[in-house]
This record gives sequence, C-alpha cells and structure tokens, in this order.
Amino acid sequence: MSILLNDVTKRYGQQSVVKGLSLEIEQGELFVLLGSSGSGKSTLLRMIAGLTPLDGGQICLGERDVTHLPTQQRGVGFVFQNYSLFKHMTVKQNIAFGLEVRHIARVRRAQRVQELLDLIGLSEYGDRLPSELSGGQQQRVALARALAPEPEVLLLDEPFGALDVKIRTQLRQNLREIQRRLGITAILVTHDQDEAFELADRIGIIEKGELLEIGKPEDLYRRPQNHFTATFLGTANLLRAKRNGKVVHVGDHHLPAPEGTEHLSGQVVEMLLRPESIDLALSKEDLDGDVLGEGQIESITFAGALERITVHLVDREQPIESVIAPEKARRLGIRPGDRVWVGVSEYHLLPADKLADSVPQTLANNPALS
Repeated sequence: MSILLNDVTKRYGQQSVVKGLSLEIEQGELFVLLGSSGSGKSTLLRMIAGLTPLDGGQICLGERDVTHLPTQQRGVGFVFQNYSLFKHMTVKQNIAFGLEVRHIARVRRAQRVQELLDLIGLSEYGDRLPSELSGGQQQRVALARALAPEPEVLLLDEPFGALDVKIRTQLRQNLREIQRRLGITAILVTHDQDEAFELADRIGIIEKGELLEIGKPEDLYRRPQNHFTATFLGTANLLRAKRNGKVVHVGDHHLPAPEGTEHLSGQVVEMLLRPESIDLALSKEDLDGDVLGEGQIESITFAGALERITVHLVDREQPIESVIAPEKARRLGIRPGDRVWVGVSEYHLLPADKLADSVPQTLANNPALS
C-alpha cells in the first residue's frame, strides 16, 4: 500500500512541530525518516498511525483518505521503542491480542500466532512472559504483534534504540528480511545513520519539522543537495572553492569539475570531501587522485579497522579528516607534526549559499549520530 502525505502540519501552541510536509512512499518500500531528537519524526509517524491528530493537511493510505479515521480503521501496525508488551500476558497472548479485539476465530488466531512465532524465530517461546525474554526477543514479539492483523503499512518508532549494538545489528537484518518477505510498506524513524543506511530503500532527512531532502542512501551520502544533509550524514570536510569552466579552483590547485555541476559554473562553491576519499602521501607523485595541496598532520587516532588522521592544509584555516588503513599509516611512518601531500579521489559540489554560512567552514561531524 502506498502512503501519501500532503501538506501535513502539526502545532503545539505557537510552535510548529511538523511544517507543511509532503511525501509519497511507494508500495513495498522501506522508507527511513532520519533526524535528530526533536526534529518532528516521531510526531509525523504518530499522525500517520492516527495516534496524534493533524492541524492541517491530508494522509492517504492507498486510495483511502484516512486523515480523520481512528487508528483501528487505518490498517497500520505500530512498533514502539519500549516494546509496550502486556507484562501479565504470555508471548502468544501478546501476539494474539489484536486478533482477539478483531474477533478473529480461535483456530485462525492460533494458526496466525504460530506463523508469526516461526517468522521471528521464537517458536519455542510462546508460553513465556515478557519478563523472561531478553530485550531483543521482546522487540521481536512487539514486531509480531504489530504484524498479526496483517496490516498493509508498518510503522516503527526507533524500535532498536534501547538495545545494545550487537542486538541492534541482528534485529535490523531480521526486520529487513521480514519486510521484504511480506512485501509490506514500512516507515522507520531513527536518529541512527548506520541504521538508516542499512535498512532504507530511501531516506528522508527531517529537521525542525521540515523534510529537507529525500534520496537513496548512497546518493544522500555522496551527492547531497543541501548543506544540512552533507554535514548530518557522517563526517564532512567542506572547502570553499570556485568552479570556473571545466575546473574547480581550490587555493593554488585546480581539479576537474564533476559532471552535472555545470549550473554552478562561475560560482563560489563548497567542496564536500568524505574522509575515505582523501589520500595522503609523502610526495605529490605518490598521491591517488587529484592534488589538494600540502598539509601538516595534527593528530592520528586509532579507530579499529581505520586510522583517523587530521591534517591542516597549509593554505587553509580549517583542518580536514582522512581515514586510511593502519598498515598504510605504518608504511608512511607519519606522526603528528609531519608534512604530507593531500589528494582526493571523489568530491561533490554544493552552492555556497546562505545555508553554507550556517555551517562552520571546518570539519563538520554530527554529534547526535556519534
């Protein structure tokens, strides 16, 4: 079932929490709404579910306008962060609850509950109470309960936020497999970009109640269309430059202009460079990619499979960050204070408009996602 939001608005007093937001989600799509705390993402999800009334706009599920319908008539399943299981009921009773409310026959209820227990891998846990399950198991039961009435839309509000990293990773894989197998349309809200990248067919970036940008995960990361997205997703090195003709001038160096940026010709631009696209070498000739210039290493931080290296370009005020394999760092033999040449293999251009002025011209990393 497709989902259509048209100019949806929600206010609390004088404050607009969701501001005229419009969005279309396709049948069978897993759409992730990504934003920081207070961005309006959970409020939007609750409006789709019918748990929070709208102050303006329209919500359609498939061909039905459900804007003013109660939750039970919308055909949606909702999974909360805190599981919201009935503590006095067994796993089977929790899953069957929505079916009982709908007066589904007992035989069919039992059959459906067993189907879902098998689906979530808890077929032997049906008679246990929630208190006898781990957090990950409880969240799987919450998912099964939401799926029991066979909804056409599944809504998930930060469903893995209370779980540790290892369990979150496992449950994300389970969720994606189940969603694909059932072909159900789903919206998941999160502030975790790794979660968004792993699960989403498309991601919508929301901030202060506005939907800023929508796209496939890789496109938003590598080729964002606005500065908030560029700095919100991962670590962003932003350099002021000038696009002129077929080249981009960065200090005393020039690089070939990326395709599709002809509309920025003659303009001051921001170059977005992701740390993994930045190469370091002891000589200019040994660089992979185009030359950015010479710099001095400020710090080297061990980060497991990678080393994070902060370099201060000699003709720039701000440092940039590179990530390289530890064996390469050892091969180079570099230490803080050493001089290196800096190159880049991939970069993206953004207009240096008013939005750019609100982003510090330095290493930009979103603290909410770290």
